[in-house]
Amino acid sequence: MEQTQSKKRLGALPLALCGLFTALVAIGAFLQIPVPYFDYFTLQFFFVVLAGMLLGRSYGALSVGVYVLLGLAGVPIFAAGGGIGYVIRPSFGYLLGFIAAAFVTGWLTQRSKTKSFAACLGAALGGFAATYLIGLTYKYIILNFVSGTSATWLVVLLSCFPLDMPGDLLLCAAAAFVGSRMHKALKGRLPSC
Repeated sequence: MEQTQSKKRLGALPLALCGLFTALVAIGAFLQIPVPYFDYFTLQFFFVVLAGMLLGRSYGALSVGVYVLLGLAGVPIFAAGGGIGYVIRPSFGYLLGFIAAAFVTGWLTQRSKTKSFAACLGAALGGFAATYLIGLTYKYIILNFVSGTSATWLVVLLSCFPLDMPGDLLLCAAAAFVGSRMHKALKGRLPSC
């Protein structure tokens, strides 16, 4: 009986952490840092990468996937609202990329024995690559084949500068710092360990 209750508690912790990171990713969409002469960037990517780093590939991807599903169901938790119509927005690919980013970051973090800053940064950069590979491809397809706008790959890539990619690289470093510290402080008590 005691073992069954212990297993339930172990299963409950990762699910509770998934719910927490789903909420943090949603909140991150609205934690916006204004940049003079440009628009702003959000802290959403920070929480996406941190979810993978701390929860591992499965639970990290699950937490971000639930966020995306809630937004598609109509809960206005995306940076520009929500609803199923979001799938035809050129930026929706980044949301799909977030799910892959949490998975890749979690997978790379789980493979690392040290969970050091360098290991966490490498994992975060893997998540960064997954996000932009999916996001840019989706944006290109939507612009050229759905919305009727003609955009070259170069134009799509340049649309991420000078704000998005550099900002997300800084968020990778910030997440690696926090993630490595949390791994050290919690010493194997996280689902990804």
